[in-house]
Amino acid sequence: MSRLLTLLAFVVVVLGGGTLIGYVTLPGDWYAGLAKPFFNPPNWIFGPVWSVLYILVAIAGWRVWQRDPWGGAMRLWIAQLVLNFLWSPTFFGLQQPGLALLVIVALLGAISGFMVLASRKDGIAAWLFAPYAAWVAFATLLNASIWWLN
Repeated sequence: MSRLLTLLAFVVVVLGGGTLIGYVTLPGDWYAGLAKPFFNPPNWIFGPVWSVLYILVAIAGWRVWQRDPWGGAMRLWIAQLVLNFLWSPTFFGLQQPGLALLVIVALLGAISGFMVLASRKDGIAAWLFAPYAAWVAFATLLNASIWWLN
């Protein structure tokens, strides 16, 4: 039962935190007025994609926590979550795509580092981050393109 409660706590923190930050920093008129690249997805896609990714991130963090709660992989998991939660307020809240680009590049580095360290103790946790890494790599390209075009 304790393991299930811990998993639930991870899901609540990650999915709940991500949802709250997304709600507080919804794209508004500023974002609508920006020039965007041809590959910019429609706004409605972000909510469902992030919901799935946040659940995968929570499960990966929970799995690593079970094996090594104070290890390097867990520290990188925390770092990536902090950076993830900083990106929307930086991009949408502060309206600073250049600064947000720095945040997302650091996020991608933390995700990659987590995958490397997690793979040594829990290959499943590392692989759970693969879709997240792919999406954040795409988001990095999108962020860079928006910065460049504006």
